[in-house]
Amino acid sequence: MVEKPQETAHDAVPAFDWDPRTAEVQADQIAAYDAMRARCPVALGAQGNWAVFNHADNREILADPRTFSNAVSAHLTVPNGMDPPEHAPYRAIVDKYYTPWRMHAFEPTCRGIAHRLIAALPRHTEVEVMAALAEPFANEVQCAFMGWPKTLHGPLREWTKKNHAATLRLDRAAMSAIALEFDGYIREQLDLRRGPSAAAGGAATGAATGTAPDATAELLGEEINGRLLTDEEIVSIVRNWTVGELGTIAASVGIIARFLAANPDVQTDLRGRRHDGALLALASDEILRLDAPLIANRRRTTREVDLGGRRIPSGERVVVLWASANRDERVFGDPDEFRLDRNPADNLLYGEGIHACPGAPLARLELSVLMQELLGATQTLELAGPPPARAAYPAGGWGSVTLRLG
Repeated sequence: MVEKPQETAHDAVPAFDWDPRTAEVQADQIAAYDAMRARCPVALGAQGNWAVFNHADNREILADPRTFSNAVSAHLTVPNGMDPPEHAPYRAIVDKYYTPWRMHAFEPTCRGIAHRLIAALPRHTEVEVMAALAEPFANEVQCAFMGWPKTLHGPLREWTKKNHAATLRLDRAAMSAIALEFDGYIREQLDLRRGPSAAAGGAATGAATGTAPDATAELLGEEINGRLLTDEEIVSIVRNWTVGELGTIAASVGIIARFLAANPDVQTDLRGRRHDGALLALASDEILRLDAPLIANRRRTTREVDLGGRRIPSGERVVVLWASANRDERVFGDPDEFRLDRNPADNLLYGEGIHACPGAPLARLELSVLMQELLGATQTLELAGPPPARAAYPAGGWGSVTLRLG
């Protein structure tokens, strides 16, 4: 898997150590990363990215945003593509949308979507859960959270498929066109909410009724440094929330469903404790530590730095590999062992430091509710049909998972 280093004519450094896009790696990304972690803990990829496999090295990156910058895109990315001090005031705005009150207010809506989709699944026959449950759940929950209409469910599912295909092909022109298409959906929703009292009305309605306010309308009233957010900034925030949510929540549902079906002892134990939402959230964190829904994030070095025994120049692209760091044997022992007594602080599922995922409370709510409804509506979950097929980079989890619900 590790390529033989080839020296350049000038600086005698390896041309590359591995190619993460080979068929061998794509057949099972998790197994490939496990092998690389032991062989070459910091590896230069064929695409010019330095992949970081160990837990400790990734934590070093997350703790030092001045050396490992999040400003990796030529496009505005609020706030995840910003560094200190610019990052903090934008992040303060985003964090307001994931408070305990908002999660409590959104829970009935989330549960209603999960209940309806699971009730519609056929019983005692084969069901491909990515298409039948995981993708529609992620899509409908995100639209509901943003206050978007049901008419966007279909277009956003098609958009997600096109975006994944273009990213897999590294088709830059298609990726740009697809990004503009998504921005158009957001701008259309902003235009629908324009008006003298639109943003205030959305927030006030939520406070008065105990239901979640219209997040899209509320963003129109947010201020930064004494001015309203620009449309470009709002589009960037919503794009970050939505694009990440659609892919990772769908992947998470598939991972959890397959894991429960493949591990009947864990399934039985969690069925007996399914009314404990906090425990199910902990269980989902552990399942997703084993099998990552989000493979990686990028950083850029702002100075020359030593990491994992490698000298990395300034201006290089570095890849934080969540799918490897969360399986580091030096931290977790047997990485495939499901345990609910692990130290939660070691789990980097939602990141760490100033760029930790702001939407983690929403994701945990969604996944714990989904598990409660799935376990409550069935007596058994079993693997069926063709073996689950792994998703290809940059996606994590499974491309298809066929189960039988009893």
